[in-house]
Amino acid sequence: MRSSSFLLLLFLPFCLSASQDPRQKQLVDLAAAGNGVIQLDEAKYDLLTAAKRNWSFAVHFTALDPRRKCNQCREFDPSWNAVGRAWATAPEEHRNNHFFATLDFDNGHGVFQRLGLTSAPVVYIFHATEGPRRPANGKYGPLKFDFSSGFDPEPLAEQMSAYTPIQIPYKAPIDWTFWGSIASSVVLFLLAIPFILPALQSRWIWAAVTILTSLIMISGFMYTRIRGVPYVGSDGNWIAGGFQHQFGQEVPVIAAIYGLLSAAFLMLIVIIPRQRSPMRQKVQVYLWTAIVMIMYSVLVSIFRIKNRGYPFKLLV
Repeated sequence: MRSSSFLLLLFLPFCLSASQDPRQKQLVDLAAAGNGVIQLDEAKYDLLTAAKRNWSFAVHFTALDPRRKCNQCREFDPSWNAVGRAWATAPEEHRNNHFFATLDFDNGHGVFQRLGLTSAPVVYIFHATEGPRRPANGKYGPLKFDFSSGFDPEPLAEQMSAYTPIQIPYKAPIDWTFWGSIASSVVLFLLAIPFILPALQSRWIWAAVTILTSLIMISGFMYTRIRGVPYVGSDGNWIAGGFQHQFGQEVPVIAAIYGLLSAAFLMLIVIIPRQRSPMRQKVQVYLWTAIVMIMYSVLVSIFRIKNRGYPFKLLV
């Protein structure tokens, strides 16, 4: 009795291998040869889309030949291959039940005609028709993938994971360009410290930065950033009517007006009284007083546009 049980255990692997679908075994070999992505022609496409199958798959329909002039195809292809390579690292019991494939137009004219495809790239996702992973609603037709998230591999892997047995183990490669830029910036900053330090220690520079920041903020910069308002209106106007609306171009204009008015008052209060020449003092008084009048006139005119009916004005 023990000897017969032992013989059954010995023959169990052979029984399991014999029970495996030879079509699926062929697809597994093709995926391994393509580094996770099966390169299809019409015959391989028919094999992959067999009516009775216990595997699911996603097919990337493309046209990579330069004669086709499909720039989006060439842009998307590296991302698709990166996701396929990531899926090739998944555990065998999972990756052998879902496949990634690519069918180029020049290798499958008939398939493109059957599916009515007139553009590329297109990705179709097919469910299994048998086994535990078949859809409960009994609908086995292909799903068309939505490219709303763009062509980057990371969001692609995240969205495709909704149709794979497990999460696709994609990890973004190290961006050496980014880290190289960071390292170069740090080195340049360290080299520039002897020249930057005196400026950073100047109270006048900090005062100027503080004043400019205050002017920009009180002019509505954060309002426009948070609400994502357009820079100008659709009709070309840069002043939005009403006090609850504002366009992006209003921010620098209002900040400039406030800044010039503040500078004019400072000149009148602080600088001009220190002038020793009566003639120069008189000219500067007239000049900065005129600037105050003009800037207030402009400010009131903008207020009149936003208020929609404000009856008063100064000069314009």
